[in-house]
This record gives sequence, structure tokens and C-alpha cells, in this order.
Amino acid sequence: MRLQLCSQLLILFLVSVNAESQVTPGSKCRTGPLDLIFLIDSSRSVRPFEFETMRRFLVNIIRGLDIGPNATHVGVIQYSSQVQSVFPLGAFFRREDMERAIQAIVPLAQGTMTGLAIQYTMNVAFSVAEGARPPQARVPRVVVIVTDGRPQDRVAEVAAQARNRGIEIYAVGVQRADVGSLRAMASSPLDEHVFLVESFDLIQQFGFHFQGRLCGADPCIDGTHGCQHLCVSTPESFRCDCNPGYRLAPNNKSCSAIDHCAEGTHGCEHLCIKSNGSYTCGCRKGYTLHRDQRHCTLIDHCSFGNHSCQHECVNFPEGPRCRCRQGFELQSDGRHCKARDYCNGVDHGCEYQCVSSGSSYSCICPEGRQLQADGKSCDRCRAGHVDLVLVIDGSKSVRPQNFELVKRFVNQIVDFLDVSPEGTRVGLVQYSSRVRTEFPLGRYGTADEVKQAVLAIEYMEKGTMTGLALRHLVEHSFSEAQGARPRAQNVPRVGLVFTDGRSQDDISVWAARAKEEGIIMYAVGVGKAVEEELREIASDPPEQHVSYSPDFNTMTHMLENLKVNICPEEGKGVTELRSPCDCESLVEFQSSALAALGSLEQKLTQLTARLEDLENQLANQK
Repeated sequence: MRLQLCSQLLILFLVSVNAESQVTPGSKCRTGPLDLIFLIDSSRSVRPFEFETMRRFLVNIIRGLDIGPNATHVGVIQYSSQVQSVFPLGAFFRREDMERAIQAIVPLAQGTMTGLAIQYTMNVAFSVAEGARPPQARVPRVVVIVTDGRPQDRVAEVAAQARNRGIEIYAVGVQRADVGSLRAMASSPLDEHVFLVESFDLIQQFGFHFQGRLCGADPCIDGTHGCQHLCVSTPESFRCDCNPGYRLAPNNKSCSAIDHCAEGTHGCEHLCIKSNGSYTCGCRKGYTLHRDQRHCTLIDHCSFGNHSCQHECVNFPEGPRCRCRQGFELQSDGRHCKARDYCNGVDHGCEYQCVSSGSSYSCICPEGRQLQADGKSCDRCRAGHVDLVLVIDGSKSVRPQNFELVKRFVNQIVDFLDVSPEGTRVGLVQYSSRVRTEFPLGRYGTADEVKQAVLAIEYMEKGTMTGLALRHLVEHSFSEAQGARPRAQNVPRVGLVFTDGRSQDDISVWAARAKEEGIIMYAVGVGKAVEEELREIASDPPEQHVSYSPDFNTMTHMLENLKVNICPEEGKGVTELRSPCDCESLVEFQSSALAALGSLEQKLTQLTARLEDLENQLANQK
């Protein structure tokens, strides 16, 4: 089987030799820079006359190489059980010196340690110290291994390392050489780097073949390349290339024009116009091509000075357009501008009255009330100076997540109060099985401070002693020591009790006592709160002082009722009942009527101006 494989390889080799360009022995080969090492087997299996044939093989190849410091460097190594450098790459640059050293080789005549020889070649022979060019010089490194037997050590791994370092390996086997080992050592493609010769007498044929690969004719010079556009010589052969704007076809010889427009590689901002092997960029209507011949610039029609715009001219691809400054509207002629009536043209959201002001609008409030931070609504309790104490249920039935909703609800009440030392003062008490003043009436002077203090309250989570909380409210919360104003100032005292269930103690005594002390009591119940208890806590009439919600998440609907009743000027209860014949009531009615008439007069003026403008436009059209 082995003889049959060897015969087939020999036939293939002879065919390839005939196909290669033949190089006459002794002719000079100009390959360009090359570092070439011959690694020859001098084990005991190589007979003396066979070794002499190998000498002639080396001499004949060297005679055909272009040797020199800037051309080919040659080194020769022999190996058996050990490795011996005959001469390194940088030793000789004259053929006579190399031939003399080759003739002086004394065979080692021992084992066959091919792997050891490859390791030495990779680490030592191709070092700069031994005459090899440095890696950055990118000079090809080639090893020709000639052996007649099977390696006695492992070659596959060390050969792979050598190939990974960029060393090209030719493996030449003679007679008894193992084909598997040759293939394990050689570079790819194997059919170009593995050769099996039947005897040492035929090794010269490999010499001609190898020299022909290095010294073949340059197809780019003799015109046999077949390239459509350009031929580029390479150390091994040649390659075809194309002119700018063309791409090499799959046959690696023909060239086809690159359609940059279709491939999207043109870089044109707007339009790509294809031409043979090239392209140009274009722009859409209203644009002009930039100096970089890629990007497009909007044509500045406004700079021509013929736009007739009253305020501003703006460039568009279709041409110039007029634009008005903020607060003005463009008229139907497309050129002139008129002040915009923001109050009539937008959903301003003003609670009381909207006033156009230049390029915008503003909201105003009636006399005695102030505009809120949102710029739209008016304050609710500006005229009402109140001492308000909130009593909130912190029992375990409320649960932590609902307690957070209660705190949010309290802060929504604070939002519509005029909290200040002179206006409304707010205090807060939490109760469960015990009572705790979270902050008294006189501690905080602004709504923000009160709201922050409310958010910081910690949930008590125990029983429901509402009666105890009412007693604390009467005896302590409205004392001057706690920040309440003296009774002589006639500041209303308001208590708001929030609960979610039945009290565990009696509430009747202290609920009645609170009302006897002149405290206006409000009761807010949620969930399982008992209506009878709420009505007992609250002042008369209960319809104005009791609020109830079946669920913590729907408490916000009670806010409007509390707003109306807590604020004296808006409430319908005791604190706001006034005779319509009182002087103060007449003055207030007169102010409201005058404000309404002023608003109507302003709107009438605006309507008259718009009618005049329409009449002028109709006259111009005639």
C-alpha cells in the first residue's frame, strides 16, 4: 500500500515539475529578500553515497540563488540525535564559501530527532544574531527539511508553532520517509509543500522544482498574466488589480465598475449620480452643493433682500417664508404680523381672569385674593386667619400604606391654606393607644415646613383611643403655650379629627367639651368609621362638618367640601354667614361687578379691533 502511495505521489510530482517553468542549473534567481535554511537528515540510515547526492543537491540550488546582504541569506543545519549548524544565515554571502562548508560536512550518523531540529531552527537559526532579518522587515522565512525516515520524536506540535511564527516549511521525503510525518510538518497547501522522492538520485528533480518556484518568470513583465487592468508582481507569483472605481471579478482577472450609488458607499448627502466607474453628488431643489462635493447647503433666499417680511425671513427648500416674532401672528398676506390675543386663542386655564400682555398672557385674581404658585389659581383662605389642629388616627387598623395616603391627604389640605404666623397656623396630633403631639401650632411658619414635618411622621400602630385624643386636643393643643393665639384676637379655632374605626374609649364627654370651648370640629371618616361617632365629634350642622370615604384611595373627593367649610370667606357654615346688607358685603359685590365689567370691556375692545382688521382686509382685496 505504501509503495502504491509513493508511486502516485511521484507521478504527481513529475507532472508538476513539467508544468513549472524550468530553470537551468546555475542560472541566477532574483527572488528578492529571503531567509532560507536547509535542514538535512544525517542519521545513520542515510548511506554515504546518498549523503553525497544530498551535497550536490544543496550546491546546485545555492548556485541558482541571488545571494547577498540585501537578497537571499542561506543557512545549512544537519541533524540526527543532535543538531549541528553547518553555517548560519549571516555567515557567508559568497557561493564558494558556502560550497566549501557543505563539502566539509561530516555526517552525524545517529538517530532521527526531526522535532528537535525544527525547534532549534525556530528558536536559534532564525534569530537576528544568526543573520536573520528582524520580523518588522517582513522578509519571508523558508525551511526545506530533507529526511529519509520516521522522526523519533514528536513533530506536529513544534512544526505548528514554527508555522504560526510565519515560517514556511517544505517537507521532502526520500525512500523510507513517513508521509504522515511529512504532512504534519509542512505548510499549507500540502500539495505544494510535501514531496516524496523515490531515491536520492531523484532529489535533483525537487531541486529544479523548488528553484522554479522561487525563480519563475514574471507574468507581469512577459504579458502572460491575463489581467484586464493591472498586474502586480509578488514574491511567489502575481495578482491582478483594477483601476480606481472598479472591482476585481470572481475570476480574479476581469474588472467590473463599482456602483457606489447602489451600494450606498458614495457619501452624498442628497443625490448620487452614477457614471462609468465613478459618480458625482447632487442636491435636491432649493439646495446647492458644498465645496466638499458631498454635502448640500440650503440656498439663502432671504439674503437676496426681496422677501418683504415685516418681522423675520426664514429659508425653506421651497423658498423663503415670513415668520413673526413671539406674541404675533402671521396675517393672510403671508408677510405682515399682528399682536396675538393669547387669552382668546389658547386654553389659558385662568381661574378668574386672563390678561394678554405683549407676547404672552397672565392670570389675575379678584381683590383680596392672591395668585397661586401655578400662575393660574387663586388662594382660598387668604382672608381666613385660623388656628387649625389636625388629629389623625395612627392605630394598627389603618396599616402603613394607608397611613402614607393619610399624610398625603393632610398635605393636600395644607396646600389650600395660607400658612404663616399671621395667617393660618397648623398643628398635628397622632393617636392610637396613646396621644402624641407631632408638632404644635406655633412651630412652623410656612406650608412647605408643615408638609415636610407631616411626611416625617412615624406610624404609631396600636389601639384607637379617640376620646383620649379629644381630651388632649381640648386641654393642650389650643393653649397659647402650644402656639394658639389669644382668644381676645377672635381667631377661629378649628379641629379636624381623622379616624378609620370605632373608638375603644368614650368620646361623648370630650367631644361636647371641645364644642363648649368654641372649637369648630370637623370629623373625617374612612372605611369602618362609625357615622354616629363622626356626628358626635363634629360641630352643627353635621352635613357641613362630617366627611366620609369608603376607601383610602378615594379620599381626595372630600377636599372640596373641606376647602369650602374651613375657609371662612368660602364656607357656607357659621364662620362665613354675613348679611348681604352689611357694608363689607356691598363693597365686595361692587368690586366683583366692576371687575366683571372691566373684563367684558376688554373683550369688547379686542373684538372691535378684530372687526376693523377684517374690514381693512376686505378693502385691500377690492
